[in-house]
Amino acid sequence: MNRYKELFVKVVDLKGDAYSIGVKQGREIRDSHLSNQLEQLREMAVDVNSETAKFSLKRFSPTLLNELEGIAESVEMDPDEAVRLYSGFNLAFPSMGCTAFVQNGYYVRNYDFSPELYDARLVFTQPQDGYSSVGFSQQVIGRLDGMNEKGLVVGLHFVNSDHRSEGFMATTIVRMLLDNCANVEEATSLIKSIPHGYCYNYSMADSSGRAVLVEASPEQVFVKVKNPLICTNHFGSAELMGMNRDVIESSKKRMLHVSSLLNKDMTAFSAYEHFNDTDSPLFYQDYKNYFGTLHTVVYSPNDLSLLIGIGGNCEPIPLSLKEYLKGEAEFPDFLSGMILNED
Repeated sequence: MNRYKELFVKVVDLKGDAYSIGVKQGREIRDSHLSNQLEQLREMAVDVNSETAKFSLKRFSPTLLNELEGIAESVEMDPDEAVRLYSGFNLAFPSMGCTAFVQNGYYVRNYDFSPELYDARLVFTQPQDGYSSVGFSQQVIGRLDGMNEKGLVVGLHFVNSDHRSEGFMATTIVRMLLDNCANVEEATSLIKSIPHGYCYNYSMADSSGRAVLVEASPEQVFVKVKNPLICTNHFGSAELMGMNRDVIESSKKRMLHVSSLLNKDMTAFSAYEHFNDTDSPLFYQDYKNYFGTLHTVVYSPNDLSLLIGIGGNCEPIPLSLKEYLKGEAEFPDFLSGMILNED
């Protein structure tokens, strides 16, 4: 057995109104590995009430509801089922790990999870209603992290799913913020109003150099202005610390390690190299237990540029949201890199 295997991430270009964007993504679901996730999503969505989910979508992001209607039409799926599977409302999901660092005008992040439930899609969107953005998708319409045309960057960090209530998953919340908010002030205002289904941290930065950490539970949301900003997978505020998982040593160790980098004055490129190095304390390879690094990304809000690595020890791939918006971007169909083969 080969020790490593290649992981492919599709680069997707979506333009138009929300419904037509949904139709295009429905074709993807039908014709790609995303169709293999349907049964798993159905198991995770057994407690989702589609009417409640639609009501919340109409209130906070009606364009996402239109997108789901387009998906349903294209996949030939009942619209209520599309809402249950892809809205991120009350959907149970396994734990995941993520480390983010904001400094010197860049935002660098590792996303740690399992390739089995990873969309493996980098999505560029130019919607008629909402800001254009680029980000890694989850459950098709959601985003794990991303940056919009105004330079707002947002990433999610799982904390705990034991403390839950009726509300959205973080992936859908990240998408709502990118679609509707131009800066961290607007994003923190919106995130306080959205119903949170689970406990997550959100790391945010914008083109002004501002950065904030949002600690969000179903009951409370706390905003901390931080620059430099370090974010992992546990709550630090006294009010929410009791909602952390029992074992958070890995999260604390990653935060401590990133803190040790503060005096190194790292550039975006050197930060990327450190995060993407398989020997780094920030890079994990426990893919079977939903804790393997799948992508490293550096977002630079000032010039809307990205550095991306799939898997580990990957030569960074430079991309530009600015060039995309100008119609000058030439992107590959797929990005790829190597991850540990645990099959």
